[in-house]
Amino acid sequence: NTILGRMQTTSVCSRCGGEGRIITQKCSTCYGEGIVQGSEIVTINIPAGVSEGMQLSLSGQGNAARRGGVNGDLIIVIQEEPHPDFVRDGKNIYYNLYLSIPEAALGGSIDIPTLDGKAKIKIDPGTQPGKILRLRGKGLPDVNGYGHGDLLVAINVWIPKNLTREERKMIEKFIDSPNFTPAPDQSEKSFFQRIRNLFEQR
Repeated sequence: NTILGRMQTTSVCSRCGGEGRIITQKCSTCYGEGIVQGSEIVTINIPAGVSEGMQLSLSGQGNAARRGGVNGDLIIVIQEEPHPDFVRDGKNIYYNLYLSIPEAALGGSIDIPTLDGKAKIKIDPGTQPGKILRLRGKGLPDVNGYGHGDLLVAINVWIPKNLTREERKMIEKFIDSPNFTPAPDQSEKSFFQRIRNLFEQR
């Protein structure tokens, strides 16, 4: 009793810690906690199309709970390793294709890598650097199963840095040739415009 009347208070038992039981003979390994520190290897299934930062959860595979409680979950955070050939952008992937000057000028068929093997693409005569070729459905699968992205092939023309005397003489013959003088058509879009349109189509 107090001057304000009768009051009741509650507190945690100092012996059992509020658990309602007292362990008199504690385990020499866990000391009565019911858990021991350790680790194990688990096997998980990675869905096709997962991306950087995505999280997967395994129920009950996390830290064990004290004295028979509910175990926590194991959270797996996806990290992507850089690919030697491709750059990822969502479901789409990019590949830089380097052509020699004769290949770009004459055109032809070239094998390029894809995620499921080689693919043959056609190079039109006079192909300009910066052109983007799209291989539909050759990208990554959607993680929710809604189709595949595209493989975008960016054309680059390799300019030789070191020429032999004979090679230099051969190229010098074309300096004054009209076909080797830059004359872009007004209807041709710039490289940056093509890149912008490419992103607008996604």
